[in-house]
Amino acid sequence: MQGDPQVIAYLNRLLAEELSAADQYFIHAEMYKDWGLDKLHERISHERMDELEHARVLVARILFLGGRPDVAARVPIMVGADVPTMLESDLQVEYRVGALLKEVIAFCEGVHDYVTRDALMVLLEETENDHAHWLEQQLKLIRMTGLENYIQSRM
Repeated sequence: MQGDPQVIAYLNRLLAEELSAADQYFIHAEMYKDWGLDKLHERISHERMDELEHARVLVARILFLGGRPDVAARVPIMVGADVPTMLESDLQVEYRVGALLKEVIAFCEGVHDYVTRDALMVLLEETENDHAHWLEQQLKLIRMTGLENYIQSRM
């Protein structure tokens, strides 16, 4: 099937974001592991796998629409130096991806590509209700309990 070229271009932009998010989660997970923060390592490793699954969905849709997935493109990642900046930089990625997903969903609606729209709605739900929400909770826990108590609870 030949899809709308702009939809394919948007999907490739999303793909770059998802792959970059996976890269960022990868380095952060390994940093947490190195620091002995096993609970954070496990959760962020899980988030990385979610991002790779999002990328898989995007690749499959791009191929279905007759496009060529650009798996080499990336956006700059933000590697934090400590737990709060790592969580905050991951949250900023989720906010950015969420905003782009909304833009692409609206475009797909406008060009009557409802199948792509529906697939992206699933990604948006996971981005907002799982990934971003969890990161917001962690930052709130740090503010409520203090960094030292939070870190101790993540060992």
